[in-house]
Amino acid sequence: MSFKTVSGVAECPECFAEIELNNVLQNEITQCPECGADLEVVSLEPLTLALAPEEEEDWGE
Repeated sequence: MSFKTVSGVAECPECFAEIELNNVLQNEITQCPECGADLEVVSLEPLTLALAPEEEEDWGE
């Protein structure tokens, strides 16, 4: 099974910087080199980023 990857430029939703991405997968987490925000690849066509969800505490439940 192969996964689709794409390369291109997307905009950071936090600081609006243009970010060059290479061979990213949908749902991959990356970081903005300008503001340091954790970003999730939410769409490959068009290449779109969103703020990554914060991990919740695991209280052993």
